[in-house]
Amino acid sequence: MTTTLVTGATRGVGREVARRLAAAGHTVYLGARNLESGTEVAAEIGATPIQLDATDAASIAEAVARIRSEAGALDVLVNNAGIAGAQRPPGEATIDDLRLVFDTNVFGAAAVLDAFTPLLEASETPVVVNVSSAVGSLTLNASPDTRWSMLAYPMSKAALNMLTIQYAQAHPRWRVNSATPGLTATEFTGPRPADAPSIDELRASGMQINTVEQGAEIIVQLAQLGPDGQTGTFVGNEGPLPW
Repeated sequence: MTTTLVTGATRGVGREVARRLAAAGHTVYLGARNLESGTEVAAEIGATPIQLDATDAASIAEAVARIRSEAGALDVLVNNAGIAGAQRPPGEATIDDLRLVFDTNVFGAAAVLDAFTPLLEASETPVVVNVSSAVGSLTLNASPDTRWSMLAYPMSKAALNMLTIQYAQAHPRWRVNSATPGLTATEFTGPRPADAPSIDELRASGMQINTVEQGAEIIVQLAQLGPDGQTGTFVGNEGPLPW
């Protein structure tokens, strides 16, 4: 039986990933900051709720201890917990904006990965999927026709991609990849400018807006990699993305 932890899994893409992996036969621990919400969602999708706040060291340690006691090893870690933060351009963003977003998206992901390393090492085929975003691509952001003008969120996802690269190189036996679900219609949003287009307006303009099911697809695929699968890559549903 494959033991899997999905962080930030009470809604949106994380919930769908947990649901799909549970349906595929994984023993899924559904990570939730709010255990009551996590318990409700887990019951709906056939997962096991576990309290886990990626910004709280004690919470992470308790989750590690529980999974060690109940499963002995962790085969798959999906680092999905993240926040959008205030989507402000460089001239308006504050250092507090950066601290808030990095605390979850970078330091939280790194803390979870570090804490669960012994349990991943105990697995025969350890798999890590860091849920990133195309806005974290340095190459795409450097393009003169880039449409993104945010500071905190893209910076955090670029840093998360570096976490992927470093862990893939440090643990060649593991399969460690970054995945982007693409622009997906979920509740995952932060404060946006008043004149920012809505999801419906973006869809009407011809932009590809994924459903939750579509957004989860690449993450689910990577979570089920075997020992000969790819590692150290940054991919979306359409294929590899440039770092």
